[in-house]
Amino acid sequence: MSPVRSFDAPRARRAPTSVSGRTLGGESVTHELHGPTLVVAVKSSCDGCRDFVHSDLEELGDVTVLIVSPTDDLLGEWEGAAQPVTVAPDALDALGVRWPPFYVLIDPEEQRVVVEGVVFGPAQVAAEIAPYLPR
Repeated sequence: MSPVRSFDAPRARRAPTSVSGRTLGGESVTHELHGPTLVVAVKSSCDGCRDFVHSDLEELGDVTVLIVSPTDDLLGEWEGAAQPVTVAPDALDALGVRWPPFYVLIDPEEQRVVVEGVVFGPAQVAAEIAPYLPR
């Protein structure tokens, strides 16, 4: 029996080489994507999202993690966050992310989404993306 996963095969699509948006403080920011990049779409009132924002993400090892929200933190749940959150609804649209909590693993060299799935927490996502990372 194969393990339960939060995803099916990814929808074939290209990925951008950078993500632009703004910080929760309102400053413009652009993230250039180099190497495998995990983009985690988060929202307020989401336990798995909160775990990503407030965790040290040590489970994810060397993969670059970019946490993106389509909206500001309207409930103040991300104050004192361990990870920066980029507000970038256009980037989520470009990645084909229709709703948070969701993740996509990007291979920027091939400019494509490698794998995608629903976010329940850092350990779950780390286990799901591990087979798709270079060894």
